[in-house]
Amino acid sequence: MDFSNQARTYLKYLEMVKNVSIHTTRNYAIDLDSFKDFFELTILKKKKVSKKILLSDKGSFSLKNIDKWIIRNYLAHLYDRKMKNKTIMRRLSSLRSFFKYLMREKLIDVNPLDDIESPKKEKPLPNAISFEQIDNLFNTCDVDTYLGLRDRAIMELFYSSGLRLSELVNMDRKDLDETSLLINVYGKGKKQRVLPITKTAFAWIQKYLNHESRFQDTKLNKKQKDKNAIFLNRFGNRITTRSIDRNFKRYLKLSGLATNITPHTIRHTIATHWLENGMDLKTIQMLLGHENLGTTTIYTHVSTKLKRKVYDKTHPRA
Repeated sequence: MDFSNQARTYLKYLEMVKNVSIHTTRNYAIDLDSFKDFFELTILKKKKVSKKILLSDKGSFSLKNIDKWIIRNYLAHLYDRKMKNKTIMRRLSSLRSFFKYLMREKLIDVNPLDDIESPKKEKPLPNAISFEQIDNLFNTCDVDTYLGLRDRAIMELFYSSGLRLSELVNMDRKDLDETSLLINVYGKGKKQRVLPITKTAFAWIQKYLNHESRFQDTKLNKKQKDKNAIFLNRFGNRITTRSIDRNFKRYLKLSGLATNITPHTIRHTIATHWLENGMDLKTIQMLLGHENLGTTTIYTHVSTKLKRKVYDKTHPRA
């Protein structure tokens, strides 16, 4: 019972029974081929183990003789090639699924991956930018126009309160408390939190909400159809996350900034700026709507300014 034949059968099973996409099937095929190539080109070539033991009658390597030693050598091989953790995790996941299938079909007696731990998922550091870059980006909006005014208000609100993109899009006018400058936000799992909004952001939102083009059809936009939503698209309906993402790319190009800036970048940036200016992590956690404080502490790794402050404050000879 050789590896190649069973791999082909498994891929057909994924396609015909599990109804996975062509893209997913192709990825599984790539991952299984990677393991096969490693075995044939590395294990057998270096003669680390007996060919007689590992090869099936047909000359391909036998599934029943794949053990955790071979799997561990394969993982070491991937690390030696400087592959990213994400790629290694995917290839290991594909092997796990394949061998679970073989166990379920009673084609093997022992799963060689039972004692193999997955590598820890890498958590990329959030990208934060300077206040000068924020200013540069925001100033690209043509606030003499209704839609430009809308985009400036959106950017200011992101920087004011660290909202997620989906949270901003779903905000209704009733969620804005004009007296106390507070906003109701519904985050992940529809969990509600009340956040402060800066006077600057509130002023831009008010200008946008009261602009005459919101209430009449023009060459550039239709009057509001959704009276509940704060932010509308040019057709008068609630703006979508995709539209805001597209607008950010356009403004980024106009600004001439080299770094990639998305709505989530603004969220990361204000969190970093809060920390640098003395706000405690528990408050930042509450404002961002993080369930765990550990998610918030990542900002302590981003801020070089904060590191310098801590160093100067704690070093005896600083």
